[in-house]
Amino acid sequence: PVAAAEVRGIMRVNRLYTSVKLRPETVVRLDPAAGHYLSRVLKLRPGDPLVLFNGDGSDYAAELANARRDAMEVRVTARLPAVPVPDLRITLAQAVGKGDRMDQCLQKATELGVAALQPLFTERTAVRLDGERLARRVEHWRRVTISACEQCGRADLPDLVPPLTLDEWLAGLQPGETAFALTPGAGDSLAQVSVANSTVNLVVGPEGGFSDNELLQLQRAGLIPVALGPRVLRTETAGPAAIAVLQARFGDFV
Repeated sequence: PVAAAEVRGIMRVNRLYTSVKLRPETVVRLDPAAGHYLSRVLKLRPGDPLVLFNGDGSDYAAELANARRDAMEVRVTARLPAVPVPDLRITLAQAVGKGDRMDQCLQKATELGVAALQPLFTERTAVRLDGERLARRVEHWRRVTISACEQCGRADLPDLVPPLTLDEWLAGLQPGETAFALTPGAGDSLAQVSVANSTVNLVVGPEGGFSDNELLQLQRAGLIPVALGPRVLRTETAGPAAIAVLQARFGDFV
């Protein structure tokens, strides 16, 4: 895990995710990876402060209780207010990209406040994963989103939905939800469209774009094609850029 710096007055306090239940006035044991990071990388010592979160929407003030090699324990001292969850719930359905492109996209989308992340396999997706390789990649993506939450101050984790094909994802869309498909050259701009409710779906294609057949599928499913200005953005840039536009117009960017 990667601890982020948080400012409490003039003191920089490391912020760390843990999956354990947190409650003030209790002592919790961290998993070995987190313990190693605190003791060996950050070199914290008993009594040093830190902030924990477990995805329940709150931060928790804590201090290192002991740094034994076999058990890293922290004492939770108080429940703290955290960054509020945006009223606008955005689901980013993102075609899986090559190399670290998917990591970059998921990281930035998490920082920007996305509610859910849906990896997609499309006709032109260059990455093919299944079985154990897919499970390892999904776990890697989960760690990417946790690290982003540690850094940006989020106390909730975005839902990382198991990867689907475009057909499967479209079949699961709920009637009445607003859904946009980023499409270079589309007549409507994302900066001009309206949002009817607090739930928005946003789908982004792979490096080579959606195929003609997929564009027809998106149209038949009722998705609104929208553009992001005159330039064609890379797949790992398009989703975060669109989320920023939506947050500025309808969300918590003020």
